[in-house]
Amino acid sequence: MNTARGIYSIASARPLERSDDAVVLTLSLERADGIEKVALRLRIATSLIASADSPEKLIERIAPWLEREFEQTREAALKSIRTERKLLEISFDAANRGPFA
Repeated sequence: MNTARGIYSIASARPLERSDDAVVLTLSLERADGIEKVALRLRIATSLIASADSPEKLIERIAPWLEREFEQTREAALKSIRTERKLLEISFDAANRGPFA
């Protein structure tokens, strides 16, 4: 993923967590030179995706959105880790479809 801060790789950091109404994908974003690594969680309503979508397929759909929203998402993720001591969680559902529009 090409950003104003450099090239970042996107990878699934944990196995998908599935419930009846959502899938949670934990992502790791790492700058190509290794100087920065950020993690965040995405809660995606099952109504927005195929139930058999793999982490790789979800990342393919999320990557263009994440590239557009990178700076804001990165800052929020870093702030959440520093101040709340937990990963930022972004929810996508019928009201906020994000990359699943």
